[in-house]
Amino acid sequence: MIAYLQRASNTAGLLAYLYGPGERGDQRNPRLVGGDCHGAPLDLLTHADTLPYLTHALDAPVERLGTRAPERPVWICSVRSDPRHRDLSDAQWADVARRVAGVTVASGGDPDACRWIALRNQPRQVHVVATLAREDGRLHNAYRDAFHLQTECRRIASEIGHLPTTTTPALENLMPITVTIAAEPSGSVVARGGDSLAKSLLNHAGFAYASDWHGPRHRLPTSMGREEQAAVASHAAEMLRAARYAVELDPVLDTAPSDPQSLGGQLLAVADRIRGAQSGGELAEAVAPLLHAEHGVLERVREALEAAGEQITDLDDEAYQLADRFGFASEFLTAAQGELVGADEELRRVAVPAQEQAAARSAAVHDARSAALATSPAATQGSAAKSPASPTPAAAPPAGPARDCAPRNR
Repeated sequence: MIAYLQRASNTAGLLAYLYGPGERGDQRNPRLVGGDCHGAPLDLLTHADTLPYLTHALDAPVERLGTRAPERPVWICSVRSDPRHRDLSDAQWADVARRVAGVTVASGGDPDACRWIALRNQPRQVHVVATLAREDGRLHNAYRDAFHLQTECRRIASEIGHLPTTTTPALENLMPITVTIAAEPSGSVVARGGDSLAKSLLNHAGFAYASDWHGPRHRLPTSMGREEQAAVASHAAEMLRAARYAVELDPVLDTAPSDPQSLGGQLLAVADRIRGAQSGGELAEAVAPLLHAEHGVLERVREALEAAGEQITDLDDEAYQLADRFGFASEFLTAAQGELVGADEELRRVAVPAQEQAAARSAAVHDARSAALATSPAATQGSAAKSPASPTPAAAPPAGPARDCAPRNR
């Protein structure tokens, strides 16, 4: 459940829009479902021809302020439910509106609270309209309204079973396979790491598989020019990244580096760092620029979308629908931020199984090295044949083994 806040300067114009067909013609059957105008008969104000009376009922406290009235005294909160669940009834939406107003403009038990109404004109949503002038002549302080709204909407969604179910991603999805492509002093370009799919992509790009005392790897021939090597390596990196591999590409081979000054380039660098994280701690540090509460990317994008919606309203008071689209998008990011609260600490804890895997790999490497350095069975048999009871050879072997300088046939 998402709540989006706006401000308007004219109550009559806003109500005329909400009771009308809307910019896309998708607003139908507008109706009041709740409200509190301090004695005004809301039950009678249910049709479009009574809008002047409804406007006066809301604006009365504002009119009493005279010149002290704010330039934009109308407070609009649009609440939407999750489209994956069934719609609520009018009575249920009325309760949602009452709770929304109760944590903002009309706190429970306050006899001088702001006047407000709740109306519906589309499925899965309700609009709460209030004027910020209180009955005692003061103005409502809307500074913390967005925070209180999101908290209450999350509580309501939880109570009615609309909160999305979240699953913990598998460790292998958090830890992408890394492929390193680097230029060597010998002049060749070598790619290391990856699984069978990565090897197929490297072969398709033009790398050849090699396995010798340097270990298994893919390489480009030294006879290939550096420009051609860079083009092939960059193309291979693009294919691997598209397949969700973390690619560490040597800068000298990158033919199309991203612009570090652009927003897209900076976010691409963050994504590459996330894909290259080797532990939960590294992953938490890589994700930190996205999740920071005040300066994170999600917060900045949310602020930009919210500012766009407000600017649309400032430029054209009648473009409510377009402003709503930007506003709801910003509120979805607010919901995403709420969903990811504390995720940084949880990410750090996924480092434990990763460390266990690293220890297991280290033990396996140690066992392999021990096996490689162990005495072979043939050498053991040879040592057993040379026991003290064996006859001494007639002549001692020369100090150094004789070597045939002729080339060996393979």
